[in-house]
Amino acid sequence: MDIYGEHASSNTTCKEWFRRFKNDDFEEHGKPPKKFEDAELEESLAEDCCQTQSELAATLNVDRSTVAKRLRAIGMVQKASNWVPHELKDRDIERRKTICEMLLQRQERKGFLHRIITGDEKWIYYENPKRKKAWVKSGEAGPLQPKKNIHCTKVMLCIWWDQKGVVHYELLKPSDTITDDVYRRQLMRLKVAIEEKRSEWVNRHSKLIFQHDNARPHTAKVVKTYLNGQDWEVLPHPLYSPDIAPSDYYLFRTMQSDLTGERFISYESIKIWLDNWIASKDQDFFMQGIRKLPERWAKVVAADGAYFE
Repeated sequence: MDIYGEHASSNTTCKEWFRRFKNDDFEEHGKPPKKFEDAELEESLAEDCCQTQSELAATLNVDRSTVAKRLRAIGMVQKASNWVPHELKDRDIERRKTICEMLLQRQERKGFLHRIITGDEKWIYYENPKRKKAWVKSGEAGPLQPKKNIHCTKVMLCIWWDQKGVVHYELLKPSDTITDDVYRRQLMRLKVAIEEKRSEWVNRHSKLIFQHDNARPHTAKVVKTYLNGQDWEVLPHPLYSPDIAPSDYYLFRTMQSDLTGERFISYESIKIWLDNWIASKDQDFFMQGIRKLPERWAKVVAADGAYFE
């Protein structure tokens, strides 16, 4: 050891060699594990970042433990994939990017966010359980809690709003849902509400801009015919894009957070809760939701039309 230092074989290795020598055992007992460069590992991950450690080990012809050590050394961690609304096709991605680029350029030329009225639908459940938390020892599993039953009692909220606040909302009866004709009649009532609450749009030269998504009732022929007869501009909205729909990315998220833990006993109690919730939000709250749109459009463009994190 004094002469060879760290390059000297260990006592255990020397004893094993001596034992084999005494027993005339001169056969080769396996080769040392193959070494590989981190560049090979990174190249394999670049081809498919979803490979398991076992798959990487097979590809590189090394032990799984070796792969695990090198992954830690280069700072790689495994994360579960994020759910996205839809698996986008190439044409969907291109259309998302094109529309968002166009909207960004238009906003930069002359701001139009103040002219937008947006709307969408959301299910409100009678029971909205709060996720339980419990103190447990390290390594122990947390408490089990069943997911909310999507078939339990619920009602549909249809709501339209702008940067000043809610213009109109309807809470459908438990047995009702949205159809083409129901949505057309809702838009007729929305028009009356706009004339009452946003009278400045009645005689303005610039048009009100209406934003909704591409749900089937929204794009039905009877609805398009009705909208074509109004003095409204319908804002382009790409398919499968709740990430740039203000109700989805802003209003409903806040509402759902506030609904957590609520239990309703009747349709009327839900309506009272909604009235109080809307009244509790000032104009800055709604303005913030609309003014996030350019930021969301820019993120779509930066992601080349794909969903962004």
